[in-house]
Amino acid sequence: MTIQEKSPIVEIAKRVCPSVITIVISKDLPKIDGFFLFPYAGQELVMPKMNNKKERTKIGGGSGFIISPDGYVLTCSHVVGDPEADYTVIVSPEKKYPAKVLAKDPLVDIAILKITNKKFPYLELGDSDKIDLGEQVLAIGNPLGEFEDTLSAGIVSGLSRKITAFGGQSLKATNLKGLIQTDAAINPGNSGGPLVNMEGKAIGINTAMIAGAQNIGFAIPVNYAKRILEEVKKYGKIKRPFLGVRYVILNKELSQHNKLPVDYGALVVREHLGESAIIKGSPVDKAGLKEYDIILELNGEKITEENPITDILQKFKINEEINLKILREGKEIGIKAKLEEKK
Repeated sequence: MTIQEKSPIVEIAKRVCPSVITIVISKDLPKIDGFFLFPYAGQELVMPKMNNKKERTKIGGGSGFIISPDGYVLTCSHVVGDPEADYTVIVSPEKKYPAKVLAKDPLVDIAILKITNKKFPYLELGDSDKIDLGEQVLAIGNPLGEFEDTLSAGIVSGLSRKITAFGGQSLKATNLKGLIQTDAAINPGNSGGPLVNMEGKAIGINTAMIAGAQNIGFAIPVNYAKRILEEVKKYGKIKRPFLGVRYVILNKELSQHNKLPVDYGALVVREHLGESAIIKGSPVDKAGLKEYDIILELNGEKITEENPITDILQKFKINEEINLKILREGKEIGIKAKLEEKK
């Protein structure tokens, strides 16, 4: 095969791989001082002996990619979800840098990190609003934290997908929407790596795969990250509008079980004893919202499981006044609330 006959993937790999990095997660954990036998239910279990000393321990890892020469890094929020852990970015075996987590947005599973040096290789961002079904893509990352610069090729299998993903140290469930589906393999440890088009530009951030299925992976559209990056560079953080209410989204089953008059909306109710359903001093507290009200609509948009409050709020700006349609004691009423910044 001549050089001219080589796949274009070869050249893309040469350009892209230097900017794809490994993220190592470390934490101080109690030191294990041997093991002992512990009698339990007629058996002897082998248990670790822990002492009061702690040692730095690697507890996980993921992928990411550098998007600017001054060291901004994109990855998934669930990769850097532990606020007590330290994160190290490995650009190459000889080049390792401590990483600062600048911002995390669990709603879209995106995080922005910063590493410091004079000049880094970086990956150009494409336009995820201009993706065609069936176009060729590459998923790049460091699966299992061992096989750096692993490429898998495939196509865009679907657009605007919605999934419930479980990830991070806590395996917390996150509802993700608007995802790119691909048959390019996304393996454990690939989370946070780029999904790249045939121009060598990142169009997505690899986030999840379907367990038990073959070749069904998902990536977050990179345009979501562009908006977050713009906020972080401007304000030093992500700014999100805030209502200040705890609630349960209603559906047919919940409404029938609780004999409620509607099967959609958000029932204002506390989740745990000792807390309030309405945060004191919040926009909805000032607006007069009460516990056991049902919020039916925000600015005319119906609240459902497919269209929850968190999704609707992303369309509004801080300090914007919005209308809430409320069902209270069988009567529909309207109130206005001025959105504040989420702390």
